[in-house]
Amino acid sequence: MVGIEVIFIGFLCVIGLLMLGLHVGTVMVVTALLGLMWGFGPSMMNSAGNLMWGQMNSFVLTAIPLYILMGEILVKSQVAERMYRSLSDWVQWLPGRLLHSNIASSSMFAAISGSSVATAATISTVAFPSFRENNYDERWVAGSIASGATLGILIPPSINLIIYGAVTDTSIGDLFIAGIVPGLLLASFFVLIIAVASVIWPDISGNSDRKADVSGRLSRLIDLVGPAFIFFMIIGSIYGGWATPTEAAAVGVVSSLGLAAYYKKLNFEMLNESLLGTVRITAMIVLVLIGAFFLNFSMGVLGIPNEVASFITSLEVSPAELILYLVVLYLILGCFLDALAMMITTIPVLFPVVTAVGIDPIWFGVFVVIMCELALLTPPVGMNLYIVQGVRNRGSITDVMVGVLPFFIGILLLVTLITLFPSIVTFLPELM
Repeated sequence: MVGIEVIFIGFLCVIGLLMLGLHVGTVMVVTALLGLMWGFGPSMMNSAGNLMWGQMNSFVLTAIPLYILMGEILVKSQVAERMYRSLSDWVQWLPGRLLHSNIASSSMFAAISGSSVATAATISTVAFPSFRENNYDERWVAGSIASGATLGILIPPSINLIIYGAVTDTSIGDLFIAGIVPGLLLASFFVLIIAVASVIWPDISGNSDRKADVSGRLSRLIDLVGPAFIFFMIIGSIYGGWATPTEAAAVGVVSSLGLAAYYKKLNFEMLNESLLGTVRITAMIVLVLIGAFFLNFSMGVLGIPNEVASFITSLEVSPAELILYLVVLYLILGCFLDALAMMITTIPVLFPVVTAVGIDPIWFGVFVVIMCELALLTPPVGMNLYIVQGVRNRGSITDVMVGVLPFFIGILLLVTLITLFPSIVTFLPELM
């Protein structure tokens, strides 16, 4: 066992190394190695290696490259672009007009990609030319895209929820189902924010009066059928118990290939680009996971999680107080760490603590992912801010930061709601 002071110093060292720009996977492996060497000497290295091999052979983790591949195919075959244009015709009657298409398309693309970064890049590329043509306020355009893209890690299938489930040994199927209602609630908050702001400041909505007629909307509706079918097939098969998340991901890949073939985009070049993109993203995530499993093992044998849990429970902190402290902690960490690094470095320590005070593991998983959404929008390292600004390619990134502020408040409102009413997260998994 180690003292709480040593744990705190070690945590600060990890945060410091990450802030220096070292890769999160490397930092965790080095930290775990130093911890094992300090506690047990070289004798523990063999068992640690065997553990890593066993963990990375997990059937659950094969879902990650499959969901990434599905999203890559849908982007490279221009299915996502077609989906965006179709949704634009159906939501432009709302106050804020085409701004709502950013939220609607982000929600739908999130349901078939599982990645916030992919969602932000895809929607930005398609959206900006149309908004500039109609003189929309680019701060609101950029803010709605960056914020809407955060839905990619909450609405299932979510790569972050898979990683949380793998690290904490929590049911990924339950996590997917738990993310549906909070994801839809957050999308609704974003739509409401845009509508209210458009009524107060009409100029943010541009000057476009174009409205698609009924026949035009219906003709484009076919572009929504394919993505919607893939989503309901994935979630329906998991919820109905017909398939595991990994098997559902494989079905999603086959379905996305069929959709690409339907649009005559299934060719060698598209497949090559999709596979290369999948390999790059998966390799990055796997390195982080190796570090996470290694750090988990190291902290476990050193007794760190139990020590932290005992320290917190000795303070007699209520679950509500603990959640408040965690919100503050994640808001601070989000200023210095990217979302994945923040999640991976905190879960091994915090998970035993929250379960010790009676917080539901499924609820906590959704909570952590929502806090990761805030990290994606928090300067100076908010990934979505830089992706949107990179595609925008003019003006200052300050415009994007200002644009996300109203939506940032919407995410905090969701955190408040699920804290006051935990059943928002847990009632669907409890029905399974």
